[in-house]
Amino acid sequence: MTDTVLVVGASGLVGTAACLEFKQAGWRVIAASRRVPELLEGSGIEHVPLDLQDGAACAAVVGERLADVTHVVYTAVYEMPGLVDGWLDPQQIDTNDRMLRNLLEPLRKQAKLRHLTLLQGTKAYGLTVGPIRVPARESQPRVEHPNFYWRQEDYLRAVAAEDGLAFTIFRPQLIVGPNHGVVMNIPPVIGVYAAIRRELGLPFAFPGGPTWVWEAVDVRLVGGAIRWAAESPVANGETYNLTNGEVFSFRDMWPALAATLGVDTGPDEPLLLAEYIPANRAAWERVVERHDLRRIPLEALLGESHFYADMCFAAGMDQPPPPTFVSSIKIRQAGYPATWNTEASFCYWLQDLMARRILPPAG
Repeated sequence: MTDTVLVVGASGLVGTAACLEFKQAGWRVIAASRRVPELLEGSGIEHVPLDLQDGAACAAVVGERLADVTHVVYTAVYEMPGLVDGWLDPQQIDTNDRMLRNLLEPLRKQAKLRHLTLLQGTKAYGLTVGPIRVPARESQPRVEHPNFYWRQEDYLRAVAAEDGLAFTIFRPQLIVGPNHGVVMNIPPVIGVYAAIRRELGLPFAFPGGPTWVWEAVDVRLVGGAIRWAAESPVANGETYNLTNGEVFSFRDMWPALAATLGVDTGPDEPLLLAEYIPANRAAWERVVERHDLRRIPLEALLGESHFYADMCFAAGMDQPPPPTFVSSIKIRQAGYPATWNTEASFCYWLQDLMARRILPPAG
């Protein structure tokens, strides 16, 4: 019998990639999200509407449609408006904890569950409360601080011990992919900013602060890692960092982004994209009209990602924040050696957004 994977949060970056990865590998895939994921249209993947904040609704859906689920990829996350300010908020923590429980409690009673993949991130190492160890490794002691990761993980480990459930936890760095309207995906923000600048007759100036060296991970690498974990007993009970395998800075990558978008760079112009883009809504609307782009409301296009871009660009800062590098040696030694060119990844997804008429054509 074909294994059945339930991807929760399927309209998000990782959820969409996981759906497509498992589908290509011949799995039965059920995508769960509040809305039908645009990037899964025509894929043949089943969709189940699901509101994780409604416990009764979750139990009903599990009983009616999810009894055959053998694997879960849990990528759903609740973020507060403004994104970064909510990361330490008790409401955000409680909501994310409750969402996982609302799904897993009925699943463990009614389904045939064997493996669950849980997504965390570099915030697990404490970057929201201070500098982190460089490189951060999965084996280091837990950094105790307010976050929902520990609440979810402790609950999952308790369920796994009681039910014999296999699980894997991933901590990807800055994720790059095709989705718009999500909480943390920078390519759509860069593309909208570039189009506004061109419309206003201004150069594609780097809007951030001092150079901050980063790591990122292409969402296709993340999707592949998730399927590898579902099929590899060696991944049971393990936590893995995920990166492309190299470092980069947005300032140094800026000329390549400009070339991809067909715009000219100029001197740095520090500003906050979370303020600048909404303030220039009229310019963006002219771009949409002129190029017959898809009529996506600006808020629905950006999600909370413009706040995320400001953070990643070190906008408004005089000094770069401490480095947040993580080691990804563990997963490579375990048997998943994939790497990716970060600059090529950003440029690829910008081209994808242009091809889908979300961003205007280059030039």
